[in-house]
Amino acid sequence: MLLTMSGGLGLFLFGMSLMSESIEKVAGAKLRHILELFTTNRFMGVIVGFVFTGIIQSSSACTAMVVSFVNAGLMNLYQAVGVVFGANIGTTITSQLVSFNLSEIAPIILLVGVLIAMFCSRQNVKRAAQIIIGFGILFLGLKTMSGAMAGMRDMPEVVNLLGSLKNPFLATLVGMLLTAVIQSSSVTVSIVLLMANQDLLTLPISIYIILGCNIGACATALLASLSGKKDAKRAALIHFWFNVIGTVLIYIVLIFAMDPFIAMIQSISADNGRFVANAHTIIKIFQVIVLFPFANWIVKLCELCVPGEDRKINYRESYQLKYIGEKVVFNPATAVVEVIKELERMADLASENLNRAMNALITLDEEDIEEVYEVEKNINFLNHSITDYLVKINQSTLPIEDLKSLGALFHVVNDIERIGDHAENVADAAKQRRDTGVGFSKEAQRELGEMLDMVNTIVRYAIDMFARSDDSKMQAVKDLEDRVDEKERELQRKHVERLTRGECTPEAGMIFSDLISGLERVSDHATNIAFSIIAAEKEEELAE
Repeated sequence: MLLTMSGGLGLFLFGMSLMSESIEKVAGAKLRHILELFTTNRFMGVIVGFVFTGIIQSSSACTAMVVSFVNAGLMNLYQAVGVVFGANIGTTITSQLVSFNLSEIAPIILLVGVLIAMFCSRQNVKRAAQIIIGFGILFLGLKTMSGAMAGMRDMPEVVNLLGSLKNPFLATLVGMLLTAVIQSSSVTVSIVLLMANQDLLTLPISIYIILGCNIGACATALLASLSGKKDAKRAALIHFWFNVIGTVLIYIVLIFAMDPFIAMIQSISADNGRFVANAHTIIKIFQVIVLFPFANWIVKLCELCVPGEDRKINYRESYQLKYIGEKVVFNPATAVVEVIKELERMADLASENLNRAMNALITLDEEDIEEVYEVEKNINFLNHSITDYLVKINQSTLPIEDLKSLGALFHVVNDIERIGDHAENVADAAKQRRDTGVGFSKEAQRELGEMLDMVNTIVRYAIDMFARSDDSKMQAVKDLEDRVDEKERELQRKHVERLTRGECTPEAGMIFSDLISGLERVSDHATNIAFSIIAAEKEEELAE
């Protein structure tokens, strides 16, 4: 019986994991976009958190993603609090599904999923089939566990052991520890539901175990936040304090009105399994309604628990990653978003360094020249680190849409690094001018300034488009690229004319020619970055 119970639990855990991961792969990126767009309003945040968690069947995954968003600066704590509240209601969807006892049709569900996976060639359909397979395995595991528990009713030792669990605090502790180990309140509440359905647990004790499960579910987000910034730790604590304070409130209700509370839920429940599912949902809705007006106070409490600010690091000078890496919270659903943020920072560094180098070319400022070389070392460090990180996440369970964009991201890293290399070439030219005394005419300086302005504009457009996945400026980039190409041809022609008239020395002419060619190539790299959006979309179309 114990072996059967263990096998059923294994099937249930595997089915839940397969279903959640498959949903995240298929719809994770789209759900993330929804999370980004609709969380500015706290009430909308509650709705989005509820829907998000209801779909992926995991409040732990939702809150871990929120922690990642806060860590990357994509969401503040006051936006996060609404999503966490909603996630706590969304997590009750699993127990509601389990309570409807779909176990009898689990083999049919599983067979349908397997047949679709075997005979359909479209990748998207195969991925959707994995969700169905996970759903079928989940209920097959439930059926196996339920059968084992039915036998336990005839075992006096088991009945007496579970019947002796009468202390509310001990029941809460059991629920908390079990959930912290399994890292899924949905699983532990489902087990409680099955036990209650077989009369192995009394209804009051079932409620107290559920309260413990809710606190134990905070372990995943708390662990995920350990390597993050202080705001990430605070975001995880929002989930923790919501459940602790909510549990205290329910304890107070149960002390004064246990019988009416149980009677009310029994009136809308067909059996003990439905009772547990409905109790779980009602408790969560009650907690959200009561605590919603005090959301700001909960944020303040979390700020008191994690005081102070993160140590200020000058990421422009230090060889450190800001949004990704070992010291940052990793979540597959937000990994690509964080890479894009890191690439945006790298692109800003490269763009600023190009302008610093061009300024040093005219002023021959020694400090500016040396700073160009130092920043270029930092850009090279970012190039290697981001590339290594992309290789690493390529081997993880990223959402499908994000996997398709990885190829484009590898190219973007290379293009940004090449812009940095051109800045270094300009610094080399500045050193050559300083060492040899080569001069530029006012006309040549003006022409370089005009071309640099055009290149700065196209770089700015490209970075903005890439960071926001917005192709609204695509035509402007194309037009600018044509104008830069024409400008380069025009300046090369004027340069030859000046050489012919003897108004320019051959040494200065070579430097000038190399500079405008380099700026034109920077424009090419910027255009590549802008077009990486379209490249990712084409890869997605081909994959489909």
